[in-house]
Amino acid sequence: MENMTITEEQVREIVAQACPAKDYRGKKILLIVPDATRTAPVGMLFKAVHSQLGAATAACDVMIALGTHPPMTEEGICARLEITAEERREKYGRVQLLNHEWDNPGALKAVGSLAADEISRLTDGRFAMDVEVKVNRRVFDYDQLILIGPVFPHEVVGFSGGNKYLFPGVSGPEVLNFFHWLGAVVTNPMIIGNKWTPVRKVVDRAGAMVGVDKLCFSMVVRGSELAGLFAGSPESSWDQASELSRKLHIVYKEKPFHTILSCAPAMYDELWVGGKCMYKLEPVLADGGELIIHAPHIREVSVVHGKLIEQIGYHCRDYFLARWDEFKHIPWGTLAHSTHVRGIGRMENGVEKCRARVTLATGIPEEVCSRINLGYRDPASIDVESFADREEEGVLLVRKAGEMLYHLRDQPEWAGGSLEK
Repeated sequence: MENMTITEEQVREIVAQACPAKDYRGKKILLIVPDATRTAPVGMLFKAVHSQLGAATAACDVMIALGTHPPMTEEGICARLEITAEERREKYGRVQLLNHEWDNPGALKAVGSLAADEISRLTDGRFAMDVEVKVNRRVFDYDQLILIGPVFPHEVVGFSGGNKYLFPGVSGPEVLNFFHWLGAVVTNPMIIGNKWTPVRKVVDRAGAMVGVDKLCFSMVVRGSELAGLFAGSPESSWDQASELSRKLHIVYKEKPFHTILSCAPAMYDELWVGGKCMYKLEPVLADGGELIIHAPHIREVSVVHGKLIEQIGYHCRDYFLARWDEFKHIPWGTLAHSTHVRGIGRMENGVEKCRARVTLATGIPEEVCSRINLGYRDPASIDVESFADREEEGVLLVRKAGEMLYHLRDQPEWAGGSLEK
């Protein structure tokens, strides 16, 4: 269903149509939902599904699709589901609240491998290697998986959502690391805002290997409101939602900006996710320009991956490729994050030449910024309003960065072309 505002009543109607209670009697279902780093009325969907199916099912549990993000507390999960501690006790006491455990081998189950020849076909010849596919073994305890989450332009896969809530949401590290590096090799400007990317092909192929019935509710959010809700298979619901996301979540500009102040919302509590403030704006950052991530509340590079990132720093793709023997043992997802934050660049006579500057105005100290190859500004020195209303001068202020994609109407040569069918 598509509308500019989907009401709670309409959500209940869509859920009732997609999930007739009579079809779920005695069954066990697992809702897979994103963590707090995605804007979406997840609670509205959770409550509608539980109201529709909770009494009929033998189990109606929730797993957080963490990918490699830190686990959430029960309090945090309740906040994500928009329920109070009292509601948790009195109304949702039977619901198990689970975190995915991507780094616990005992929590994972292998479902097969993508062979080298298939990887070559899916990646348009960029890679030819076997990739093992693992997923959280608890998903096989259920009769159906219900994926709930928003669709936005995404730096790794093109548009988020659909089977991405399985891979990397509840997957093992092997396929996660592979397709993140695949996206980095293709580059963020070529991937983001394109639907039919090599990474999407890999994600959908991996999703097909999970032999549990699946239903997906793909949401499209505008501001704080639900602008679209699509129910169906992970592939079909995502396909419809991404078309609406393309209309609502891409802001077109006529020319690039030499200075961008990209303000991170509070939901990005470390640079690992706050990097989206670069990803979504790189296409409109001018050659030689500066993008400033303004986030006084961010004090960590990454709770999970910080030590590795401090070891390798932030660099462009070509830096790692030129020194591949030195870096190939680093988890490829970490390498991918590094390139996405640092942006496009090249190597000239062994020297890294990045296209633009990336500066942190965060709670991360200056010496750490220097060590990880990013610029530093004291966040207290930033007057946000001084960046406002200066687009004609080449200065852009984005007050809530990370979900809207900014794009030029006429792509520069370095951004490449379209990956559409």
